[in-house]
Amino acid sequence: MACATLKHTGLSIAVLAALAVVPAAHAQQAAATPTAEDEEPVTLSALTVTAQKREQALQEVPITVNVLSEQLLQDTGVRDIKDMQVLVPGLTVTSTQSAAQTVARIRGIGTVGDNAGLESSVGIVIDGVYRARNSVGFTDLGELERIEVLKGPQGTVFGKNTSAGVISVVTRRPSYTQSAEGELTVGNYGAVGVSGAYNDALGENSAFRIYAAQRTRDGVDDVRVANGPRRETDDGDQNMHTLRGQLLWEPADTVEVNFAADYTSREENCCVTVTTVRGPTAAILNALTPGGEAVIPVADPDRRLAYSNRSTEQDIKDKGFQAEVNWTTPWANDAVLTSITGWREWQAINGLDFDYSAADVLYRAPDEDESLTKFETFSQEFRLTGSSETIDWMVGLFYSNEDLDRNETYRYGAAYEPYLSTALLGQINPALAARPDAPLFLSQATGRPFGTLFPGLATLDTYKQNAESTAIFTNNTWHATDAFDVTVGLRYTSEKKTLESDYTNPNGSQACASYFLPNGQVNPAALQRIGAALVSRGVPAAAVPTIAPQVIGFTCLPWANVAHNGRSTEQERDEKEWSGTLKLSYNWTDDVMTYASYARGYKAGGFNLDRVQSSNGLSSGTQGIIPVDDTSFPGEFVDSYELGTKTTWADGNLLLNAALFYQEYTDFQLNSFLGTSFVVRSIPEVTSQGVDAELLWNTRVDGLSLQAGLVYADTKYGDDPLPDAGLVLLPGSQMSFAPEWSGNVNMTYEWDIGASLVGRFNIGAKYMSEYNTGSDLDPEKLQDAYTLLNARVVLGDQGGRWTVELWGQNLTDETYKQVGIDAPIQTGSWNAFLGSPRLYGVTLRVRY
Repeated sequence: MACATLKHTGLSIAVLAALAVVPAAHAQQAAATPTAEDEEPVTLSALTVTAQKREQALQEVPITVNVLSEQLLQDTGVRDIKDMQVLVPGLTVTSTQSAAQTVARIRGIGTVGDNAGLESSVGIVIDGVYRARNSVGFTDLGELERIEVLKGPQGTVFGKNTSAGVISVVTRRPSYTQSAEGELTVGNYGAVGVSGAYNDALGENSAFRIYAAQRTRDGVDDVRVANGPRRETDDGDQNMHTLRGQLLWEPADTVEVNFAADYTSREENCCVTVTTVRGPTAAILNALTPGGEAVIPVADPDRRLAYSNRSTEQDIKDKGFQAEVNWTTPWANDAVLTSITGWREWQAINGLDFDYSAADVLYRAPDEDESLTKFETFSQEFRLTGSSETIDWMVGLFYSNEDLDRNETYRYGAAYEPYLSTALLGQINPALAARPDAPLFLSQATGRPFGTLFPGLATLDTYKQNAESTAIFTNNTWHATDAFDVTVGLRYTSEKKTLESDYTNPNGSQACASYFLPNGQVNPAALQRIGAALVSRGVPAAAVPTIAPQVIGFTCLPWANVAHNGRSTEQERDEKEWSGTLKLSYNWTDDVMTYASYARGYKAGGFNLDRVQSSNGLSSGTQGIIPVDDTSFPGEFVDSYELGTKTTWADGNLLLNAALFYQEYTDFQLNSFLGTSFVVRSIPEVTSQGVDAELLWNTRVDGLSLQAGLVYADTKYGDDPLPDAGLVLLPGSQMSFAPEWSGNVNMTYEWDIGASLVGRFNIGAKYMSEYNTGSDLDPEKLQDAYTLLNARVVLGDQGGRWTVELWGQNLTDETYKQVGIDAPIQTGSWNAFLGSPRLYGVTLRVRY
């Protein structure tokens, strides 16, 4: 088996052996629910999941799955998928230019970059409905019953194919008991959060539940705006509103229908970067910024000081409706027919200061016509699930239709033209950048008056993509003996995508246009002007033929390239693929199960939604200025192997699970920023191999439980050379966002205080070894190993009527990079989007 090729097999076996005999740390809080004195206490062995679309004991499921219960999620302050990464080893969640660009990764594998056309490697499913992209999970998820994190490719049990895993969120449903809950939270950075829920019956066969929340907070990053026009001096604030309603209807004993509708709004400022390495262009930017400093002169990320003269205002709206019907049929041993219908609309408008400085260089306005990304998705899933004496079976159909609209714009600031010309001269010869007449370089070279070459709106591009997915799938478990099970899953998927792209340069791209003749060839007269301008500024005449093309390249960056103006393209791709799984599991005793599994995973191909240009007009080409018409990229495939064990100890109060895994990806979709645009490169081979272990323990100390996990993941690119100069570091290297070691530990202790009060203390930590935060593996983007520490102290009524909670997240105030980037058009400088600083506060909860 491929697992035998693990380079660290000895280490992995040693870890597994140690975990098999040592009660280490990884316990779930689900079993800590108080029970009446006359009831048998609930043990961890009773934990159930729906990872295979039927309720099963966690220890019976031959899948690596982490289960996060309602109490644990509450104790650790989890409200969105980014918060939950502290509880799941091997999971990282990052965001960049806005909350609309959030990415989850499991075992180092995930979608990379800011391309809305790129589907997620790790899927998010909320109450059975697949969400278009990871970013929809970066919101207030509301009242959570549990979250299941399934690792490895999924497809035969969930509606949409995913190649790295699934985060399945299950929210609390209506009940027939009247109840009301409220929460008030205050914290540092002016944080205030209010939420409430009400549940009640509407008769004998229906009930409803409604939840509403509002959360506000000041920004966590300071911003220098120079002379604006931006006036907000902080960033990363929060202003979120959520409303969710559910109606449960049970017209018969065999029929259950649950309707749900929700709406979320986020109107915030997000996201700026801080400088991590300050390069030579700082002096140029500062000289072009009257009334203030444009960039920090010496990098100091711990200050969380950013520079931005343009708005980063974001307006995100997420709304939808879904209906789930479960009918216990009178045939096939009471097989259950499930229908899940979902309609979702998600849109984001986001202003952006492209140069991440207070100089007025390049930006995008927070306007629907200029910065809209919108998904409208309809999905329908049917499943028929049943059992016989020897077989648990399921067959299903899935259909989704997704419309994606995107408006992409760039606007020139007043400093763009002088900055570009000065920076270009400085790149050719640093001494030339100090010449007082250097800012006139491009203007003189093209014979146009200074300040008229790059006015106003540079680009206004629109993309309209439709993606239609149809699949039939089945997942079946044959109980060959009382101890031996065989699970077979199979899926056939048909994907069709179409894209219409329209490119315009409203200002006409005068600077770039002046270099070309009507037939597209370079104008010799323009080359003479460039040469004369270069020589007049001290460039040797012999160097002009080499340097002149650089001048054209800088002047014809994608947003200024006249060759794109007026282009319209139509693209289409069809994919029909098989995927599936085979799992063998054996129960050696009631408390020990081992399994071996194979899964073939698949993620659909798509299109780059950006101005792509290259040296030869092909997507596979290197950097150049010839527009690319075919921006498509192929599907991604993975062959995944696991060898695991699930064991139960201490009368069901200690669960110890571990797995060796080996995953080999072909045509891995790496979305890379190649200096001026995002382009998906199909990496021929990527492998992820290692060990994944967890432990859940209700200790013999009354009220004390532990939850912990450990992942070792050797996740590397293959040795195949890549065409881009910016990706030369990839072959044979550890992937970006892929720490070799990742672990967490979480301890909860609950005790009685007198006859009427109860106390609870929770402390947890997540460790990540060093990893690179850039898709090009630039050493400047390396993130050192770090640990995040959270804690919560709770005092409450024993009946659960009220609690007061003191809490803190990132208590050591660790400064760490989410994503490192090359500072746009600032050679020698690097910036980073930072993770959250230390947050703390107090929460009051009341229940009726």
